[in-house]
Amino acid sequence: MADWPVAILAGGLAKRLRPITEKIPKALVTVAGEPFLAHQLRLLRGAGLYHVVVCAGHQGEMIEAEFGDGSRFGARIEYSYDGPHLLGTGGALKRALPLLRQKFFVLYGDSYLPVDYRKPGNAFLASEQPALMTVFKNGGRWDTSNVWFDGKRILSYDKKERIPQMQYIDYGLGVLRAEAISGWPENEAFDLADVYHRLAAEKQLAGYEVTQRFYEIGSPEGLAELDTLLRHQPAFCAP
Repeated sequence: MADWPVAILAGGLAKRLRPITEKIPKALVTVAGEPFLAHQLRLLRGAGLYHVVVCAGHQGEMIEAEFGDGSRFGARIEYSYDGPHLLGTGGALKRALPLLRQKFFVLYGDSYLPVDYRKPGNAFLASEQPALMTVFKNGGRWDTSNVWFDGKRILSYDKKERIPQMQYIDYGLGVLRAEAISGWPENEAFDLADVYHRLAAEKQLAGYEVTQRFYEIGSPEGLAELDTLLRHQPAFCAP
Protein backbone atom coordinates (compact mmCIF):
# COMPACT_ATOMS: atom_id res chain seq x y z
CA MET A 1 0.00 0.00 0.00
CA ALA A 2 2.91 2.35 0.65
CA ASP A 3 3.56 2.58 -3.09
CA TRP A 4 -0.03 3.49 -3.99
CA PRO A 5 -0.29 6.99 -5.46
CA VAL A 6 -2.52 9.63 -3.92
CA ALA A 7 -4.44 11.82 -6.36
CA ILE A 8 -5.13 15.30 -4.98
CA LEU A 9 -7.92 17.05 -6.87
CA ALA A 10 -6.64 20.62 -7.04
CA GLY A 11 -8.16 21.93 -10.26
CA GLY A 12 -11.15 23.94 -9.05
CA LEU A 13 -11.68 27.70 -9.24
CA ALA A 14 -12.11 28.13 -5.45
CA LYS A 15 -14.73 30.83 -5.94
CA ARG A 16 -15.87 30.76 -2.30
CA LEU A 17 -12.40 31.82 -1.15
CA ARG A 18 -12.16 34.91 -3.31
CA PRO A 19 -10.53 37.40 -3.16
CA ILE A 20 -7.80 35.18 -1.62
CA THR A 21 -7.84 32.87 -4.64
CA GLU A 22 -8.06 35.48 -7.37
CA LYS A 23 -4.30 35.23 -7.96
CA ILE A 24 -3.34 31.88 -6.41
CA PRO A 25 -4.85 28.37 -6.46
CA LYS A 26 -6.38 26.91 -3.33
CA ALA A 27 -3.39 24.59 -2.78
CA LEU A 28 -1.22 27.66 -2.16
CA VAL A 29 -3.53 29.41 0.30
CA THR A 30 -1.58 30.08 3.48
CA VAL A 31 -2.69 28.05 6.49
CA ALA A 32 -0.75 28.39 9.75
CA GLY A 33 2.17 29.94 7.86
CA GLU A 34 2.44 27.36 5.05
CA PRO A 35 0.76 26.59 1.73
CA PHE A 36 -2.18 24.27 2.39
CA LEU A 37 -0.74 21.50 0.22
CA ALA A 38 2.25 21.28 2.58
CA HIS A 39 -0.11 20.31 5.41
CA GLN A 40 -1.76 17.64 3.25
CA LEU A 41 1.65 16.20 2.34
CA ARG A 42 2.60 16.04 6.01
CA LEU A 43 -0.50 13.99 6.81
CA LEU A 44 0.23 11.63 3.92
CA ARG A 45 3.86 11.18 4.98
CA GLY A 46 2.63 10.23 8.44
CA ALA A 47 0.64 7.43 6.81
CA GLY A 48 3.64 6.26 4.78
CA LEU A 49 2.26 7.66 1.51
CA TYR A 50 4.84 9.60 -0.49
CA HIS A 51 3.76 9.43 -4.15
CA VAL A 52 1.32 12.24 -4.97
CA VAL A 53 -0.31 13.12 -8.28
CA VAL A 54 -1.65 16.67 -8.26
CA CYS A 55 -4.59 16.96 -10.65
CA ALA A 56 -4.24 20.62 -11.55
CA GLY A 57 -6.36 23.03 -13.51
CA HIS A 58 -6.81 26.75 -12.93
CA GLN A 59 -3.41 28.30 -12.03
CA GLY A 60 -1.97 24.82 -11.59
CA GLU A 61 1.43 25.87 -12.91
CA MET A 62 1.86 27.93 -9.74
CA ILE A 63 1.57 24.75 -7.65
CA GLU A 64 4.29 23.05 -9.66
CA ALA A 65 6.51 26.13 -9.43
CA GLU A 66 6.20 26.10 -5.63
CA PHE A 67 6.38 22.36 -4.92
CA GLY A 68 8.37 21.03 -7.88
CA ASP A 69 9.05 17.29 -7.65
CA GLY A 70 8.14 17.31 -3.97
CA SER A 71 11.57 16.31 -2.67
CA ARG A 72 11.80 19.45 -0.53
CA PHE A 73 8.60 18.31 1.20
CA GLY A 74 9.55 14.66 1.58
CA ALA A 75 7.31 13.51 -1.25
CA ARG A 76 7.40 12.54 -4.92
CA ILE A 77 4.98 14.73 -6.82
CA GLU A 78 3.78 14.37 -10.40
CA TYR A 79 1.33 16.67 -12.14
CA SER A 80 -1.61 16.06 -14.45
CA TYR A 81 -3.18 19.12 -16.08
CA ASP A 82 -6.76 19.51 -17.28
CA GLY A 83 -5.70 21.33 -20.43
CA PRO A 84 -7.68 24.15 -22.07
CA HIS A 85 -10.97 23.21 -20.37
CA LEU A 86 -11.67 22.26 -16.76
CA LEU A 87 -12.52 18.56 -16.60
CA GLY A 88 -14.18 18.35 -13.20
CA THR A 89 -12.99 16.01 -10.48
CA GLY A 90 -13.86 12.85 -12.41
CA GLY A 91 -12.46 14.03 -15.72
CA ALA A 92 -9.25 15.10 -13.99
CA LEU A 93 -8.85 11.60 -12.53
CA LYS A 94 -9.48 10.07 -15.94
CA ARG A 95 -6.74 12.27 -17.43
CA ALA A 96 -4.34 11.25 -14.63
CA LEU A 97 -4.86 7.46 -14.90
CA PRO A 98 -1.50 6.81 -16.65
CA LEU A 99 0.21 8.21 -13.54
CA LEU A 100 -2.11 6.58 -11.02
CA ARG A 101 -1.68 2.96 -12.11
CA GLN A 102 -4.11 0.26 -10.89
CA LYS A 103 -4.94 1.26 -7.29
CA PHE A 104 -4.84 4.70 -5.74
CA PHE A 105 -6.18 6.99 -3.05
CA VAL A 106 -7.96 10.20 -3.97
CA LEU A 107 -8.70 13.24 -1.85
CA TYR A 108 -10.03 16.71 -2.50
CA GLY A 109 -7.66 19.63 -2.73
CA ASP A 110 -9.38 21.51 0.09
CA SER A 111 -9.67 18.62 2.57
CA TYR A 112 -7.59 18.13 5.70
CA LEU A 113 -8.26 14.57 6.84
CA PRO A 114 -6.42 13.53 10.04
CA VAL A 115 -7.07 9.76 9.84
CA ASP A 116 -5.12 6.53 9.52
CA TYR A 117 -5.14 6.17 5.73
CA ARG A 118 -4.08 2.53 5.94
CA LYS A 119 -7.37 1.40 7.48
CA PRO A 120 -9.63 2.41 4.56
CA GLY A 121 -6.95 1.04 2.23
CA ASN A 122 -7.18 -2.34 3.91
CA ALA A 123 -10.99 -2.20 3.91
CA PHE A 124 -10.88 -1.47 0.18
CA LEU A 125 -8.73 -4.53 -0.49
CA ALA A 126 -11.00 -6.71 1.63
CA SER A 127 -14.12 -5.47 -0.19
CA GLU A 128 -12.90 -6.55 -3.64
CA GLN A 129 -14.98 -3.69 -5.08
CA PRO A 130 -13.78 -1.19 -7.70
CA ALA A 131 -14.02 1.72 -5.25
CA LEU A 132 -14.43 2.65 -1.61
CA MET A 133 -15.78 5.87 -0.12
CA THR A 134 -14.93 6.89 3.43
CA VAL A 135 -17.98 8.23 5.25
CA PHE A 136 -18.63 10.24 8.39
CA LYS A 137 -21.83 10.14 10.45
CA ASN A 138 -22.67 13.74 9.83
CA GLY A 139 -26.32 13.88 10.88
CA GLY A 140 -26.64 17.15 8.95
CA ARG A 141 -24.14 18.97 11.17
CA TRP A 142 -21.48 20.25 8.74
CA ASP A 143 -23.34 19.77 5.49
CA THR A 144 -26.43 17.97 4.24
CA SER A 145 -26.05 14.21 4.68
CA ASN A 146 -26.14 12.42 1.33
CA VAL A 147 -24.98 8.83 1.95
CA TRP A 148 -26.95 5.72 2.94
CA PHE A 149 -24.39 3.38 4.49
CA ASP A 150 -25.18 -0.05 5.93
CA GLY A 151 -21.88 -0.54 7.73
CA LYS A 152 -20.14 -2.19 4.79
CA ARG A 153 -21.44 -0.82 1.52
CA ILE A 154 -22.82 2.47 0.19
CA LEU A 155 -26.46 1.73 -0.66
CA SER A 156 -27.15 5.21 -2.03
CA TYR A 157 -25.18 8.39 -2.68
CA ASP A 158 -26.96 11.39 -4.11
CA LYS A 159 -26.35 15.11 -3.69
CA LYS A 160 -29.73 16.07 -5.16
CA GLU A 161 -32.31 13.55 -3.99
CA ARG A 162 -32.06 12.83 -0.29
CA ILE A 163 -33.85 10.08 1.61
CA PRO A 164 -34.27 9.64 5.40
CA GLN A 165 -31.75 6.76 5.51
CA MET A 166 -28.96 9.17 4.57
CA GLN A 167 -27.18 9.90 7.86
CA TYR A 168 -23.63 9.99 6.50
CA ILE A 169 -21.56 12.28 4.30
CA ASP A 170 -18.66 11.68 1.93
CA TYR A 171 -15.62 12.22 4.19
CA GLY A 172 -13.41 13.24 1.27
CA LEU A 173 -11.06 10.26 0.96
CA GLY A 174 -11.63 7.55 -1.64
CA VAL A 175 -9.78 4.46 -2.78
CA LEU A 176 -10.22 3.37 -6.40
CA ARG A 177 -9.11 0.83 -8.92
CA ALA A 178 -8.44 2.22 -12.38
CA GLU A 179 -11.40 0.21 -13.72
CA ALA A 180 -13.78 2.41 -11.69
CA ILE A 181 -12.98 5.36 -13.93
CA SER A 182 -11.51 3.91 -17.12
CA GLY A 183 -14.86 3.45 -18.85
CA TRP A 184 -15.81 7.12 -18.54
CA PRO A 185 -15.29 9.44 -21.55
CA GLU A 186 -11.95 10.99 -22.42
CA ASN A 187 -11.47 14.77 -22.30
CA GLU A 188 -14.98 15.44 -21.03
CA ALA A 189 -15.97 17.11 -17.79
CA PHE A 190 -17.64 14.97 -15.13
CA ASP A 191 -17.47 14.74 -11.35
CA LEU A 192 -16.17 12.04 -9.07
CA ALA A 193 -19.58 12.30 -7.40
CA ASP A 194 -21.11 10.99 -10.66
CA VAL A 195 -18.79 7.98 -10.53
CA TYR A 196 -19.68 7.27 -6.92
CA HIS A 197 -23.40 7.66 -7.64
CA ARG A 198 -23.29 5.12 -10.47
CA LEU A 199 -21.16 2.64 -8.52
CA ALA A 200 -23.53 2.84 -5.53
CA ALA A 201 -26.51 2.18 -7.81
CA GLU A 202 -24.67 -0.86 -9.19
CA LYS A 203 -23.83 -2.10 -5.65
CA GLN A 204 -20.13 -1.72 -6.35
CA LEU A 205 -19.16 1.00 -3.88
CA ALA A 206 -17.69 -0.14 -0.58
CA GLY A 207 -17.78 2.11 2.46
CA TYR A 208 -15.60 2.72 5.50
CA GLU A 209 -16.76 4.78 8.46
CA VAL A 210 -14.38 7.37 9.88
CA THR A 211 -15.06 8.77 13.35
CA GLN A 212 -12.54 11.64 13.32
CA ARG A 213 -14.20 14.73 11.84
CA PHE A 214 -12.91 16.34 8.68
CA TYR A 215 -11.58 19.87 8.17
CA GLU A 216 -11.61 21.94 5.00
CA ILE A 217 -10.48 25.23 3.53
CA GLY A 218 -13.20 25.43 0.90
CA SER A 219 -14.94 28.23 2.78
CA PRO A 220 -13.67 31.26 4.72
CA GLU A 221 -15.08 29.76 7.92
CA GLY A 222 -13.36 26.42 7.33
CA LEU A 223 -10.08 28.15 6.50
CA ALA A 224 -10.17 30.21 9.69
CA GLU A 225 -11.00 27.15 11.81
CA LEU A 226 -8.17 25.03 10.40
CA ASP A 227 -5.68 27.90 10.59
CA THR A 228 -6.43 28.28 14.31
CA LEU A 229 -6.22 24.52 14.90
CA LEU A 230 -2.87 24.09 13.16
CA ARG A 231 -1.32 27.11 14.83
CA HIS A 232 -2.02 25.48 18.19
CA GLN A 233 -1.36 21.89 17.09
CA PRO A 234 1.09 22.04 14.16
CA ALA A 235 1.60 18.26 14.20
CA PHE A 236 -2.13 17.53 14.46
CA CYS A 237 -2.94 14.05 13.20
CA ALA A 238 -5.26 11.13 13.74
CA PRO A 239 -5.69 10.06 17.38
